[in-house]
Amino acid sequence: MSYSFEYIDIILLAMIAGFIFLRLRGILGKRTGFEGKSTQNIQEVMKKINKVNQIRDLSEKFDDEAQKEFIKGAKIAYETIITDFSDNDNKIVASKPLLNTKILQQFNQALKERSERGHHAEITFIGINSAKIKEHQKMGKILNVTVDFIAEIITCIKDKDKKIVSGDPEKIKKIYDTWVFSRDTTSTNPNWQLVNILT
Repeated sequence: MSYSFEYIDIILLAMIAGFIFLRLRGILGKRTGFEGKSTQNIQEVMKKINKVNQIRDLSEKFDDEAQKEFIKGAKIAYETIITDFSDNDNKIVASKPLLNTKILQQFNQALKERSERGHHAEITFIGINSAKIKEHQKMGKILNVTVDFIAEIITCIKDKDKKIVSGDPEKIKKIYDTWVFSRDTTSTNPNWQLVNILT
């Protein structure tokens, strides 16, 4: 009789163990490694990491390829800043992320003075004739790039009565600018900022 009770105990324990195993398998599943959405998420993260690394590599090496990409962005930034500063609301809006604190303060002060005089600017941006890198220099983790721009615009300043104070609304003017752009090569932010205007 005692043996039969031992067999019953063993069978009961085996059943309980089997039940627990099945429950755990149902709850935890039987996946190994990364599958489904987890794999997709990791792939997306890796793509972002690779993209950031590529941006850093371009900024640190600043070879011919990096310089071509930079010039494309510099042209867009130049037009954005010029038109934003010269529009008739006397406010910096679109180009704010493209300016460092010093340049933004200078622009805001100039716009404030223009607004106090009751003046506003009207501008038509014709285009950029050329944009060439004059020099680039890396100081620690900061990369500075100086660019010579030649552009054409139509611009004039008008007073509150819409009388022309300066410029000519029908004359194309060629302008020459030398700007310095900068970015932290260790930053994940790919954007450059205007840090100095030399001419």
